[in-house]
Amino acid sequence: MAHDITTAYVQANACDPVSAFGGIVAVNRPVTVAMAEALAPVFTEVVVAPGYEPGALEVFAKKGNLRVLTARQPFGSPFDMRSIDGGLLVQQVDTVSPDRSGWQVVSTTEPTPEQWADLEFAWHVCAAVSSNAIVVAKDRQAFGIGAGQQNRVDSARIAITRADGRVAGGVCASDAFFPFRDTLDVVAAAGVAAIIQPGGSVRDEESIAAADEYGIAMVFTGERHFRH
Repeated sequence: MAHDITTAYVQANACDPVSAFGGIVAVNRPVTVAMAEALAPVFTEVVVAPGYEPGALEVFAKKGNLRVLTARQPFGSPFDMRSIDGGLLVQQVDTVSPDRSGWQVVSTTEPTPEQWADLEFAWHVCAAVSSNAIVVAKDRQAFGIGAGQQNRVDSARIAITRADGRVAGGVCASDAFFPFRDTLDVVAAAGVAAIIQPGGSVRDEESIAAADEYGIAMVFTGERHFRH
């Protein structure tokens, strides 16, 4: 399932006082004029996409120090490699399956159709984020991403801070299970209405009870993403 996340990037950074120096925007479909106009106000140094509408290139031509590249979509290598002392670690790529048959709603509250769309989107984004990973999203836009922390609750705090109040009624994705309910408490305080996570913790019942306490819908996928 392909998702266009450029709009999410633009809207998130347009409201963020931190400049995106060295920013690169990669798009998985041809760039439209509307997308180019949305990117134009954001300080970006590289845009790469499989193609561009003629009007989009005209918009980009007005910006200084912008490199516009054309590249084919990733072909999907079946293996991922990491260097180790004296060799390489070769493993299968962590792909995100569109099959939801193994997903389970474990909370009393069921996700709405809009929340299901956001949960799928956030789950895809979360797979590409370094663990510990938390993604908060709404309307298929990732407004906050917390990554690479030593504990999950710190990743959640970073994601919520980045979102800056824009995920009330939105969703949260976690690349691995919640070891305690503290992460859920953090995202619930920000107004998150649905959560997707692998499940599998010895304290799953504690997290489920917390979700029911807040009236949050929670989905277990039965698989995790643990990217290092």
